[in-house]
Amino acid sequence: MLNIITAINSPYVPPTPVVTGGTLYTGGGYNYRVFTSNGTLGITGAGITADILVVAAGGGGGAFNGGGGGAGGYLTFTSQSLSTTNYTCTVGSGGAGGVSPGKGSNGNDSQFGSLTLVKGGGAGGSDAITAGSNGGSGGGGGFAGAGGSATSGQGNAGGTGKNSGPVYGGGGGGATAAGTNGSSNTGYGGTGDFTAISGGSTTGYGQLVGANYYFAGGGTGGNQATTSYAGGTGGGGAGGTGYPSSVIAAVAGTVNTGGGGGGATALNDGAAGGSGIIIVRYAV
Repeated sequence: MLNIITAINSPYVPPTPVVTGGTLYTGGGYNYRVFTSNGTLGITGAGITADILVVAAGGGGGAFNGGGGGAGGYLTFTSQSLSTTNYTCTVGSGGAGGVSPGKGSNGNDSQFGSLTLVKGGGAGGSDAITAGSNGGSGGGGGFAGAGGSATSGQGNAGGTGKNSGPVYGGGGGGATAAGTNGSSNTGYGGTGDFTAISGGSTTGYGQLVGANYYFAGGGTGGNQATTSYAGGTGGGGAGGTGYPSSVIAAVAGTVNTGGGGGGATALNDGAAGGSGIIIVRYAV
């Protein structure tokens, strides 16, 4: 008897992506890979489409009537096709606060793979070195110095300081607003920004204000008055106050937000900027 063998083709099953690296959070139909320090995102099996948030580190606030540190640069990248390879994640560390009477240090850059380098925030100026530095967002000026400029598309400029009765440092720039000038009041840090890519309610990263999780707020300048003023929304540090008595120390930018550090009042040191962060979001 003749046997007839009929071939049955199995349906094609596409390869499944396997993603590693960072800390994994899952919610609302998305996976979030969060990098709070340097690491590698690895993809095997098949590529993915992802949205990516990259925040650089904030600059340090200036000492001695110092300006606030500028926020780290802030960028989002949507619908990125990521292939089966390894992607280097570089997360910047915050800039040091200035040691009296000097200015702060710029924050360090962040970068995901070959995407655009995101610049660290500019340092706040001081009584001795008055101008704020350029960066992702510019640092505020100390004494009567001008604020630093921002990197196009990544942040905003710092404010100018004021050098008389009383002295106020300029505010560091933030992701969505410039730092204000020191005039009749201390210079406030510029406001940061928020995005669904961060998965804030799932990951918990960012500064929660209202219903949103903000990043990259500028640091507020130091002042010789007696009232402390908060940093820019998005993790910016508050400025130091009080001279010659009742001194309140400057406050550092919040870690993993890219917030700028607060500037110091006279004879005191500035505060450090907050470190950066990278978040990669893709469908479950």
